[in-house]
Amino acid sequence: MYRYDEFDATIVAERVSQFRGQVERRLAGELTEDQFKPLRLMNGLYLQLHAYMLRVAIPYGTLSSKQMRMLSAIARKYDKGYGHFTTRQNIQFNWPALVDVPDILDDLASVEMHAIQTSGNCIRNVTSDQYAGAAADEIEDPRIWCEVIRQWSTFHPEFSFLPRKFKIAVTASDTDRAAVKVHDIGLRLHKNDAGEAGFEVIVGGGLGRTPYVGHTIREFLPKKYLLSYLEAILRVYNLEGRRDNLYKARIKILVNSEGATTFADMVEAEWAAIKKNEIDLPAEEIDRIRDYFAPPAFDKLPETSAALEERRNSDKDFARWLRTNTHEHKTPGYAIVNISLKPIGGIPGDASDVQMAAVADIAEQYSHDEIRVTHEQNLVLPHVKRDDLYAVWKALDAQALATPNIGLVSDIIACPGLDYCSLANTRSIPIAQRISERFADLNEEEDIGELKIKISGCINACGHHHVGHIGILGVDKKGEEFYQITLGGSGAEDASLGEIVGRGLSSGDAVDAVEKLIGFYRQRRQSGERFLDTYRRLGAEPFKEALYEAA
Repeated sequence: MYRYDEFDATIVAERVSQFRGQVERRLAGELTEDQFKPLRLMNGLYLQLHAYMLRVAIPYGTLSSKQMRMLSAIARKYDKGYGHFTTRQNIQFNWPALVDVPDILDDLASVEMHAIQTSGNCIRNVTSDQYAGAAADEIEDPRIWCEVIRQWSTFHPEFSFLPRKFKIAVTASDTDRAAVKVHDIGLRLHKNDAGEAGFEVIVGGGLGRTPYVGHTIREFLPKKYLLSYLEAILRVYNLEGRRDNLYKARIKILVNSEGATTFADMVEAEWAAIKKNEIDLPAEEIDRIRDYFAPPAFDKLPETSAALEERRNSDKDFARWLRTNTHEHKTPGYAIVNISLKPIGGIPGDASDVQMAAVADIAEQYSHDEIRVTHEQNLVLPHVKRDDLYAVWKALDAQALATPNIGLVSDIIACPGLDYCSLANTRSIPIAQRISERFADLNEEEDIGELKIKISGCINACGHHHVGHIGILGVDKKGEEFYQITLGGSGAEDASLGEIVGRGLSSGDAVDAVEKLIGFYRQRRQSGERFLDTYRRLGAEPFKEALYEAA
C-alpha cells in the first residue's frame, strides 16, 4: 500500500494550514461566498442543499484499517455518524460545520489522507479495479500506474485549471471493473503479440448531459511512455477544449466534434514533440512505487478448504453469501470478499461510524489490513483466507454488512439526489430503497441474476444511469418529480449507453416499471441470459410494449 513520502506530507500540511486561514477569513466576513468558493472547492468542500459537504480522496479506492478508523472517527465527531462512499471510490461527509473542516483535514493528514483535487477543473481522484493486486485475471497491479498518475497530476501547474473536471481510470484485466470506457481517459493494461505489457488508451468517454463511450486512440502504448502520452492528451485538451460553454467543455465534446481519428493525430503530433524532452519517469522511480504495492506475505495454502466446504454445506445463508459476495483470488487458499453497502431498504453507499470501525477491525484481523472502495458504492476485503470466510461472514452479518446481493437487483447505484444535492431535480434514495424492498426476496434476486440498476437525480448523471442495464433519471416537470427509464446500458468491457424507452413516470410508477421490465425479461430470457443479454437480443420495442401496455 502506498505511503506518503516527505513531499506528500509537506504539501498536504501546507495546504491544510492555508485553508485554515481561508476559513477563518470567511467566518470573519473578510471573504464573501463568491470569493471563498474557488478556495473551498480546491479542498473538496462543496455547499450542498442543506449544509457543506466534504469529499475525501481515496486514491484508487485503497484504504488501511487505520485510515478507515479515522473516517469512522470523523463521522462520529464531526458529522451525523455516517459517511457516503461514492462512484469515484471516495467518501463524502454531508454535514460538517465550516469551522470544523480544517480540523477534519488535519485529522485526515495524520493518516495520510486529504481532500485535494476532489473537486474543481483538475485531474480528479484516479480510480481503478477494486480487485487490483488480488484478481486472478489481471496481468499486473494497475494501482502502480494510478499512483504514478496521482503524483504527476497533483498540483500540476499546466493542468490545475482545465476547461472542465477530468477523470482517469486504469484497469489491468479484460473484465472491466473500473468502467474505463466512460472516463475522460481510460487505460487498459494488456499484452501485445510480443508479450510486452502496455496500455490501450481510450479517450472521450463520459456521462452527464451528453454521454459518450470513449474511443481508442492508441491500441498499445509502452508503459514507459505513459506520462508523456497523458501530457500530450491534456495539452491538446487544454488548448482546444471549449471554455465559453460549461456544457461543451469536457474532452468528450472535443473528441467527438473533431472526430476520434483527427483527435488522435493531434495527440500523436504533440507527443512527438514532448518525447524529445524526456519527461517520462525513470525505471528506478517506477520500481520504487511498485515496491509499495508488493503483495502481502501470503501463507502457502491448499486451493480448497475442508472447513469452508463443511460450513457451505451446513449453512444455506452462508452458502448464498459465498455465491454472491466472494470472488476468485489469484493466490491459492484465498478469496476476495465484497461487502454490500446496500441492505434491503437502506441508503446505497452509506456506512455508519460503527460499521466503518468494524470493517477496519475485520480487515486488520483477516485481510492483511487492507480495504477497497468500489465504484459501485460497496467495500472489498481483498485478501481473505478461505478458511476464515465463515468468521468474516459472521462478523459482517453482526453489523448488517452481509447482504448477499452483489451484482443483483438491490445492489443499486444511486446519487444523493434532492435529499442533499442542490443540483438535483428529484430524489434518488427513496426510489432505490423502494426497489430494493420490492425485490427483498433473496431467492427471487438470485433467480433474476445479474442486473445493474443505476439512478441519477439529474442530468449530471452522478448515479451513472446511462450505463445501467436499467437506468433511472429524475426529471422535473413543472415542479413535480418524474423519472425517465433507459435500458441496455453497460459500464463494463461491453460498454454501451442506455436507450430512453418512453415518457417519464411518477415515483410510484417508476418502481412498478422496474417490476414490469424484470417480469418481461423473466418470461422471455433464454438459458443463461442476463437481463442485458435478453434486451440486446430482443431490442427495445418488446420491452417498451411490456412497460407501457397497461398504461
